[in-house]
Amino acid sequence: MTSSVRNAHGVTSRRAVVIGGGMAGMLAAAVLTKAADEVTIIERDALPTGPEPRKSLPQARHVHVLWSGGARAFEQIMPGITDRWLAAGARRIPLPTGLVSMTAQGWLRRWPEMQYMIACTRDLLDWVVREQVLRMPAVTLLQGHEMRALEGTADRVTGVRVRTPEGQDLAVDANLVVDASGRGSRATEWLQTLGIGGIGEAEVDSGLVYASRFYKAPAGSEDFPIVNVQSDPGDPVPGRTATIVPVELGRWLVTLSGTRGGEPSRDPDRFESFARSVRHPIVGELISLTTPLTQEVTVSRSTVNRRRYFEQASAWPDGFVVVGDSVATYNPLYGQGMTVAAQGLVELGVAVGRRGLRTRGLARDVQRAIARPANLAWELATSQDILYPGAVGRQPRAGDALMNRYVDRLVHAATGRAQLTRAFLDVVTMSESPTTWVHPDIVVGALRGPGRKPLTAPPLTAEELKTAAAGQRVTSEYPSPAG
Repeated sequence: MTSSVRNAHGVTSRRAVVIGGGMAGMLAAAVLTKAADEVTIIERDALPTGPEPRKSLPQARHVHVLWSGGARAFEQIMPGITDRWLAAGARRIPLPTGLVSMTAQGWLRRWPEMQYMIACTRDLLDWVVREQVLRMPAVTLLQGHEMRALEGTADRVTGVRVRTPEGQDLAVDANLVVDASGRGSRATEWLQTLGIGGIGEAEVDSGLVYASRFYKAPAGSEDFPIVNVQSDPGDPVPGRTATIVPVELGRWLVTLSGTRGGEPSRDPDRFESFARSVRHPIVGELISLTTPLTQEVTVSRSTVNRRRYFEQASAWPDGFVVVGDSVATYNPLYGQGMTVAAQGLVELGVAVGRRGLRTRGLARDVQRAIARPANLAWELATSQDILYPGAVGRQPRAGDALMNRYVDRLVHAATGRAQLTRAFLDVVTMSESPTTWVHPDIVVGALRGPGRKPLTAPPLTAEELKTAAAGQRVTSEYPSPAG
């Protein structure tokens, strides 16, 4: 038997359903409270009550940064969220001031702030957002409920059908359903059941593998920069990277990555040697001065770039929108996922705020708007990933090689020119469109080159090097994160 959840106010009530209780789902719920009387979140798992790992997000153990373009979008949806992250232990890191980064073209200089990022664990980012959203009076969370199908027709989605923890079918009516169920979304199948097909998909897989481990941050390193050594996609060898991000509870989160043929190992005894094997050994040298907090090395292989082109469907039902990782997933190396999701949900918020939940054509218009930041992130990620040896997916198009050469030249010039560094970071942080890179002033600067001699060593200050050197390596035990 199928039971139903309907509002006591009848058909005039404004109701929304969000599929998925992850970051995109919580943001979607926050957005929809501005236009709906009730918002129901359908979540398959039991969500943690604190800043702890979520079952369906194993990649959370690796480095996650939120670019300034994404942080601004979060603020539009949930004003004050940045202050709440910082109060919980996150750091606001100015870019490039707080960044020691070796790009494919050399070390960036640490100019005064141009953009910024929020640095902490993904668990903390999610928890702060989740805690605030679930306190909203209009929001209801149904945990342990498995999404089964969309209710409605090819013309309009009218709700969802879910399986309760007790194994019963439950129908939940809604004026608008938002799929935020993530990379495992079955939206294409649900739509096919309603008679809607023709949704294209694309994948680009560099074979990237991540390996991460927590280390004890040296005493006095509260303002230590992010340290990052990137790979060079133009070099015909597996791409290897190493990154240190200072996170809450006095820890460094260290993430290593390698593409097909150059993958990092799960063996803790090989972690440091891999960090030294990248294009510069600075990350390996720094972590050799401090103590690993866990024996385990967390490894993840879920790094495929995957894009679903819902906006190109020949027909689209009113009352249904797909957001976040359900639309596209990207190689986590570029830190785009949360930013793209938030920017897309800003578009949803603007649309429902102006037009309400029931307006005909709203869902399709929103789906097309969501495609814009998704396409930007897709092009930035896949244009690089497809260059690595053994990469699988759509090969570069005519003109891609020319554009890649220009971007290489721009980044090379950015190693010595503040104007070019700003232009580079504006796009990387998803604060500006890549079209800004072809502004005449930027093109001239890229053609002129860096104008300064390249840095030959990581631009760490003497005080930062002293702080790192004061770390104490303990090998006989693994202290607690707070220790």
